[in-house]
Amino acid sequence: MKRAIYPGSFDPVTYGHLDVIKRAAKIFDELTVSVLNNKLKTPLFSVEERVKILQEVVRDIPNVKVESFSGLLVDYASSRNVHVVIRGLRAITDFEYELQNAQTNVKLSKGTLDTVFLTTSLEYAYLSSSSVKEIASFSGDISMCVPDFVANLVYQKFGVDRK
Repeated sequence: MKRAIYPGSFDPVTYGHLDVIKRAAKIFDELTVSVLNNKLKTPLFSVEERVKILQEVVRDIPNVKVESFSGLLVDYASSRNVHVVIRGLRAITDFEYELQNAQTNVKLSKGTLDTVFLTTSLEYAYLSSSSVKEIASFSGDISMCVPDFVANLVYQKFGVDRK
């Protein structure tokens, strides 16, 4: 069975993330979307909220499950006996950062953890969770960035009434 992990903050999950999830789910028998509990960031949504949101977003994709993790990705992947990480790339700047992480993970895992890069579909290349939060914080329209129920949750976090 081919299994992979798609790790990230997903704060909030965007259509770009969902695009990568759907495409990776077609390649792998089992895909685990893994929400990182990053102690260095102050997220908009708690880890538990992000897991619940993602579970709703992927509920119609039978070979995708969602869970959270903290610590090193290589340790988490090893504990799940998974040897492939999925990462999405929007631009060259993403590649430089992700390549460095992929090489570090290969080294830390002693060669047992590889990374598969999926380029973001052009229609979502501009998207980032950070830009979604910034747009929403100024009451801007994020409907083209995230599913409707996610947009509503983001607006609630910012106290924005979009009715």
